[in-house]
Amino acid sequence: MALPRVLSLRLSPDGRRLVAVVRELTPDRKRYRTALWQVDPGGAEPRRLTRSVAGEGQPEFLPDGSLLFTSGRTDEDKDEEKVQRLWLLPADGGEPRVVADPPGGIEDLAVARDAGTVVYAASVLPGDAGHRERRRSAGVTATLHESLPVRDWDHQLGPGDRRLFAASPPETAGSGLGTPRDLTPEPGQALNGQSFAITPDGTTVVTGWWLPEGRGGLRSELVAIDTTTGERRVLATADGVDFHSPVVAPDGRTVLCKRELHATYEEPPHETLWLVPLGGGEGRDLIPGADRWPYYPAWSPDGRTVYFAADQRGRFPVFRADVATGEVTRMTGDDAAYEIAGVSPDGRYVYALRSGIDAPEAPVRLDVTEPVGALEPLRTWDAPVLPGSLTEVTAATADGAAIRGWLVLPSGASASSPAPLLLWVHGGPYASWSAWTWRWNPWLMAARGYAVLLPDPALSLGYGQDFIRRAHGNWGPVPYDDLMTITDATVARDDVDLNRTAVMGGSYGGFMANWIAGHTGRFKAIVSHASAWPLDTFVTSDEAHYLIREFGDPADRPERWVANDPARHVKEIRTPILVIHGDRDYRVPIANGLRLWSDLVRRDAEAKFLYFPDENHWILTPGNATVWYETVFAFLAQHVLGEKWKRPDLL
Repeated sequence: MALPRVLSLRLSPDGRRLVAVVRELTPDRKRYRTALWQVDPGGAEPRRLTRSVAGEGQPEFLPDGSLLFTSGRTDEDKDEEKVQRLWLLPADGGEPRVVADPPGGIEDLAVARDAGTVVYAASVLPGDAGHRERRRSAGVTATLHESLPVRDWDHQLGPGDRRLFAASPPETAGSGLGTPRDLTPEPGQALNGQSFAITPDGTTVVTGWWLPEGRGGLRSELVAIDTTTGERRVLATADGVDFHSPVVAPDGRTVLCKRELHATYEEPPHETLWLVPLGGGEGRDLIPGADRWPYYPAWSPDGRTVYFAADQRGRFPVFRADVATGEVTRMTGDDAAYEIAGVSPDGRYVYALRSGIDAPEAPVRLDVTEPVGALEPLRTWDAPVLPGSLTEVTAATADGAAIRGWLVLPSGASASSPAPLLLWVHGGPYASWSAWTWRWNPWLMAARGYAVLLPDPALSLGYGQDFIRRAHGNWGPVPYDDLMTITDATVARDDVDLNRTAVMGGSYGGFMANWIAGHTGRFKAIVSHASAWPLDTFVTSDEAHYLIREFGDPADRPERWVANDPARHVKEIRTPILVIHGDRDYRVPIANGLRLWSDLVRRDAEAKFLYFPDENHWILTPGNATVWYETVFAFLAQHVLGEKWKRPDLL
């Protein structure tokens, strides 16, 4: 809990400075707080740049080297929640000052590399400037919705609209931004959650823009907005496709974005990188035929190359794509995962955060002049000493698919002292075990003597579309068979105890934990976190349309909902279950956890319900996260190790 967590990394336009957002525990250990740290590409020790009760984030550089960031800090810096204001830290140091303070706070920002034009997103209530205060004074919290969605992850949407504002950079040492221009009056929900980018000359903002798709669905088109007039024009749009997450080329003439094909009843979703001329014209796939989903794209300074990262068989390497030919080359050969932060002005280095199953995020630079980039860690914080080792396991299924996963082994596991096994099923389901995680951290289990199996069953990323297609519309049976197959291969090892095993899963992994509970009694215990039960309860999710595309509307086509519903097998459950759910979970709403718990109680099943009234999909605050682990430890000790149940002290 006390280890520093590097959340993101930002490279200055001149390539001489790296700024990291770092999260640490507050002194009272009740919550986390972020701060900005400068990381030296030359190897000097990192230096803390900001310090406040509220914390800081979203660093962006202005052309003169000064640093913008958001913070809820006040001049008095009292321990109270405030909206996010925009602050400026001068390039030569000194005290930061407020340069923008919209009533609804700043949610996101971007800066034009050459012109310094600042574009930020802020929530604006309808009506006049006094509307927000009148609602507060009247004690009104209601919102009238006329379309989906109404909430996202753990927060309500509305009544304000997310809008984009453009402003000139500060003109003098003590001034704020120029007068902001509202670029998107009355956007409705078009900009909710959308990222945006600005051309180097500051004349154009490019952003995703949500459109109603019918029957409660949405699709995103890519639009360009003039920062002077607010004129909006469409760059890319198509039925059944989302265009989003733009990155503008260094010359300002081309935009790279994500192109996401929606799932249909017949086919799974697919993502690629899409090139669009900013002046208008047909777009094209940057990486045609590449059977992977790309993330974190970054342009080379000459615009000839795009670097990106993608899942690849339990790794998340850096790739290079030639813009002219579409040729893709893998640039890293280790077992790590990379989040690209930027490319140096001379094109030699790619800066990134590197992590792995066995290593938390840390800044690195990759020399891309080498055929396989030479990797250099940058000086930050020491990595933790881990209580075990990491190895890889594989297995072949009956249909000929190759299943693989990572196996965390505790120190001392051997043929004479085999370790009890925890099967962990990842969420998503379109994901893989490839990077460090601060929440579901297998090394905390290894410290208690458990081996942890982290497999990638059907639907996992990094194995090609056919691997996803194996379980399209069939989320229960096929991944279940994959998981049992690789579990069989793992317990055949002499350093793993085949008689002491358990299952844990969250989100989709929780759904699969429930499915496993109704289909086998081989495990001693099951932990089901944020899980769907019964499956059609998911239609109340904040993003129900994603599953409806693949499964069909349950009112019209209930077949897949019925065939994949773990609740239909509740009579077969014999394994003790720990149900965990947060009340503010809008991705898998609390009704799922309550229904699962009540169904188990009515059948006198051996079960417990760990309920968090103020947490979301993941349990994030330090105290609650500690209780989460301690309860899981106690539950597993009771049913896997045969120890007496011991309720955690704080419960």
